[in-house]
Amino acid sequence: MARLNHSDLLALGFMTFALFLGAGNIIFPPLAGLQAGAHLLPAAIGFLITAVGLPLLTVVALARVGGGMPALTAPLGQRAGTALAVAVYLVIGPLFATPRAAVASFEIGISPFSGEGTLALSVYSGVFFLVVWALVLFPGRLIDMVGKLITPVLIVALILLGAAGLHLPAGPVALPQGDYVAQPLLKGFLEGYLTMDALGALVFGIVIATAVRDRGVFERRLVTRYSVIAVLIAATALALVYLSLFYLGAGSAVLAQGASNGGELLTRYVQHTFGTSGLLLLAVVIVLACLTTAVGLMTACGEYFGELLGQPYRRVATLFVLMSLLISNVGLTQLIQFSIPVLMGLYPLAIMLVVLSLADGLWRVPERVFRPVMTVTCVFGAADGLNAAGIGLGVTTRLFQSLPLADVTMGWVLPAAFTLVVAAVLDRWRDGPDVG
Repeated sequence: MARLNHSDLLALGFMTFALFLGAGNIIFPPLAGLQAGAHLLPAAIGFLITAVGLPLLTVVALARVGGGMPALTAPLGQRAGTALAVAVYLVIGPLFATPRAAVASFEIGISPFSGEGTLALSVYSGVFFLVVWALVLFPGRLIDMVGKLITPVLIVALILLGAAGLHLPAGPVALPQGDYVAQPLLKGFLEGYLTMDALGALVFGIVIATAVRDRGVFERRLVTRYSVIAVLIAATALALVYLSLFYLGAGSAVLAQGASNGGELLTRYVQHTFGTSGLLLLAVVIVLACLTTAVGLMTACGEYFGELLGQPYRRVATLFVLMSLLISNVGLTQLIQFSIPVLMGLYPLAIMLVVLSLADGLWRVPERVFRPVMTVTCVFGAADGLNAAGIGLGVTTRLFQSLPLADVTMGWVLPAAFTLVVAAVLDRWRDGPDVG
């Protein structure tokens, strides 16, 4: 019976860390730290819940059901499960996360040297996705290419950057701003959405398991065990990265004037602290981080849609790489603005899906609980997303906005919790399966 040795297991953990560590993981913590200021600790805890804790639980849930999203969404029915999976794959694939990886690495790592012109972005994104495409063509080599070659370089660079943020702050910690004044924990929780890590975990779970099987390990128990160990390694490393970048941002108020996103803030800090050599280090960090994430996302999308559509993996993956290339030229700030309403609507579904799956031992007939709870979560999550986008629906909007936590785009929580309690009671009260 094949097993992973310590070297392969560590490389698997490094690969998992690199898959998760993308643009959002580097650009959002500094800005959140800046805005949280003196309320840094509760804000960071909230951020870690959605950016580290939820992805970890998601991979555990996937490992328990022994498959990818189709297995996790099975109680929803084929149509609803497929619709949710398609939405998740498109958001973390060619529509938002993968293009963001290219444009973030350009604006943070390359534009300080090349300038911010559209021609420079076009040339860079072309080269970036050419490399992504070349790596995506050989998904079975992810551990060797990412876990053993790229990630060690990335980790060394991140250690240097994190140590600088802790020991060489640009200035004193500022006062909290906006929602961080009164609700730093909740605001940090919502900011963790922007990393898209929980959605990425729904996709990367099967990528991790596939990487284990490519090493000759097929026993389900071992695949689950190795997947969980890999995510624990990645989660620990991600938490350290986030905390150091939060602190870096909290002490960078003197550099923040006019910065439109966390990437600009990070670039200013590095230039202020290290000069040109620091910008070169940052370029290495951001390009490698975004490259590995883009490879993982495109691999997962190619595998999922190839199977769904009955098309060759390489053909589908190539199409998604081209789509990502085209969308990446929109710009970082615009991509972030477009993605926020979508994430506010989609993240509640991901959260409830994981919660219901982890508690599956409590349900006599899972369909009787999953379907009503996910339906209500979808309706109220969509309302939160529309509210975040500034799209009103008249009387309905006022009704949704009157719900507890609706002012912080979490109006879905109470309706979903109420539906869960009612569905769980009915599930216990009624006898036998009654769903198709």
